[in-house]
Amino acid sequence: MGFARTCSVTLVGVEGVVVEVQADLEPGVAAFTLVGLPDKSLTESRDRVRAAVVNSGGEWPQKKLTVGLSPASVPKGGSGFDLAVACAVLGASERIDPRVLPDIVMIGELGLDGRVRPVRGILPAVLAAADAGFEQVVVPECAAAEAALVPGVSVLGVRSLRQLVAVLTDEPVPDEEPQEPDRPDPLMAGLRDLGSGAVTCTSGGPGRYDQGHDLADVVGQHTARTAVEVAAAGGHHLFLEGPPGAGKTMLAERMPSVLPPLDRQASLEVTAVHSVAGLLPPGRPLIDTAPYCAPHHSATMQALVGGGPGTGRPGAVSLSHRGVLFLDETPEFSSKALDALRQPLEAGHVVIARSAGVVRFPARFLMVLAANPCPCGRFSRTDDRCECPPSAIRRYQARLSGPLLDRVDLRVEVDAVTRRELSAVGARGETTTVVADRVRSARERAAARFHGTPWRLNSEIPGRELRSRWQAAPGAMDEAERSLERGVLTARGIDRVLRVAWTVADLSGHDRPDAGDVALALQLRTGVPRGVPMAIGAGV
Repeated sequence: MGFARTCSVTLVGVEGVVVEVQADLEPGVAAFTLVGLPDKSLTESRDRVRAAVVNSGGEWPQKKLTVGLSPASVPKGGSGFDLAVACAVLGASERIDPRVLPDIVMIGELGLDGRVRPVRGILPAVLAAADAGFEQVVVPECAAAEAALVPGVSVLGVRSLRQLVAVLTDEPVPDEEPQEPDRPDPLMAGLRDLGSGAVTCTSGGPGRYDQGHDLADVVGQHTARTAVEVAAAGGHHLFLEGPPGAGKTMLAERMPSVLPPLDRQASLEVTAVHSVAGLLPPGRPLIDTAPYCAPHHSATMQALVGGGPGTGRPGAVSLSHRGVLFLDETPEFSSKALDALRQPLEAGHVVIARSAGVVRFPARFLMVLAANPCPCGRFSRTDDRCECPPSAIRRYQARLSGPLLDRVDLRVEVDAVTRRELSAVGARGETTTVVADRVRSARERAAARFHGTPWRLNSEIPGRELRSRWQAAPGAMDEAERSLERGVLTARGIDRVLRVAWTVADLSGHDRPDAGDVALALQLRTGVPRGVPMAIGAGV
């Protein structure tokens, strides 16, 4: 009887569970049994592993073979167990010394010719292995840079099963043909899921600012530019309402460039989600810029918050974690899908419960909503060109529920651009670089104020802590409290006004919000003009 064991990792959402892969050989009729709650793709590994071993020059044992995946109570899926299963079988047949296998975690899919193909979720899998105390991991060579992001782990990248067997047996490592630099890597083909949103989800360019989307390109819209700056500085959600062609989409597309670069922890969180979804940019194992996701208004609830077969996959709210989620033509989204956003907006994560298990995905994003004021798009307080009846306008605006809008901190009416503004010479606004520097300074002030607490942004502070520890100047909240008494603001709304006021104070360099900061926060929160000048910088 031969026995060997090694380890691999299965993913539950973006969290990994270390799985022990055991192989047992007994005399009897040649058979291959795989146990331990495998899914269909994992069950098919029996044929892939057998062909890979034979085509790599190895000898397949003609005995009764049983491969067990422990813990057996955890559902397991994917093709990332192939490499571990092959090495466990070779260890049981004594082609590899079984004593060198237990302390190694192996992740990778095997082709029929023995090549090691990449799989999704390398980063969270290696993180789970490191948390479990493992110090050695084996991954596909093209994913070695992603695995090397985890400190304290020795990473071995291999191109084929032959190379791994040679390393484990101290034999000369055979040379594999390198990939030509001008041709796409065939190993990466099919790694992304169809319909995963690769077209609408981007992770920024290699530089700090996206030079193709500059705030200076936006004509006019001083109020909206101020709202974008405040939203980026404090992490506040934003609702832009205005006619078609006013610049709502342009402002949203420039939001990621205004946000500061991600710190190390945030970069690992974002990279882990995109790795599970198969959306890591080629040649960039670590995403260090804010992601941007803009799903179409026909997106389903599962596409927005996550779900699908099995335990589910991350949705748009998770793919935009630590970045921007832009919902253009928001009233055209289904009400069911929009209302599903309430829980992640408050909690910062999504919990998806299925019969196969419960998974949790991070979802702390900055949401930007854009909508026309009416079906024809021409309704405004100062223009009578709208041809929609009042009942149609009410129905159209009622598609956005009150509880959802109550979670939006900033509401701005974007006016149509005038001919004078469009033809003005030399009247460009501030560039993205100038605004981004001011946003970074404001976030640094907030981070210094919240030092020693679990929060970093003004939008993250619980209302109880906000009212007790970080109060505005005496008398500054009087107008907001009167709005609460009149029913204009809810209890949640007045807390959000105070959060926005703190962000305005950080941008203005004030120690704490004064009456002017609160008045501007009220104007941005309610959308009702109060005669407050937009003096932060975007409007001057």
